[in-house]
Amino acid sequence: MDTLKSPHIIQLRRSAPGYPVRLLDLFDPPNPLYVYGDIGLLNLPMIAIVGSRAASPEGIKNASDFAQALSAEGYLVISGLARGIDGAAHLGALGPNQSHPTLAVCGTGLDIVYPREHLALAQSIGGTGLLVSELAPGMGPKACHFPRRNRIIAALALGILVIEAAERSGSLITARLGSELGREIFAIPGSIHHPLSRGCHQLIQQGAKLVQSPKDVLEELPKWSKPHLKPFKALF
Repeated sequence: MDTLKSPHIIQLRRSAPGYPVRLLDLFDPPNPLYVYGDIGLLNLPMIAIVGSRAASPEGIKNASDFAQALSAEGYLVISGLARGIDGAAHLGALGPNQSHPTLAVCGTGLDIVYPREHLALAQSIGGTGLLVSELAPGMGPKACHFPRRNRIIAALALGILVIEAAERSGSLITARLGSELGREIFAIPGSIHHPLSRGCHQLIQQGAKLVQSPKDVLEELPKWSKPHLKPFKALF
């Protein structure tokens, strides 16, 4: 399988000074957390962008555009390295020169890249940002790993933006977990005839904020949050 270099993967135990404090909101914080990349990013303000693996071209563009705009404002974009919305969010956050940080939470050990076609993306993320997992190196993808990955995304983020999701999807699990942890939940609406809009509409009915631009997300972030990343020019 496609891999990253194991010697660069380190364990971060729950008692370590750099352990991300927001993970302590979970009843079962990962211990240890495996990390690859810039550990100094772990306690910066983060925004999660998640959604369907089978996203539409419009959904892919929205994920990329919103991620680039939020990253340009200094917030660390976090997602799950999956196909579709996740991958587009990471690419958008990396920016036009692929040099801005983003954080990927993986459902495998960090020496195994899944899906395989995201090897180059994972390498870019590891070069400027960070990959994390609670799974030890050598652990491959299993269905049970991804809901556990989603809880880490939910805990790390200040808010979760859902872009295209079916009525039953992992993205809705992430949003539900985030809501239980007191995170802000955002959703982009779509056509009532599009199956991938139904999950977002369901979230909006349940109280998620309907968003039409990155500004709608930024104005709801906790007031104590301050951007810590070097800005770059975005599309918005």
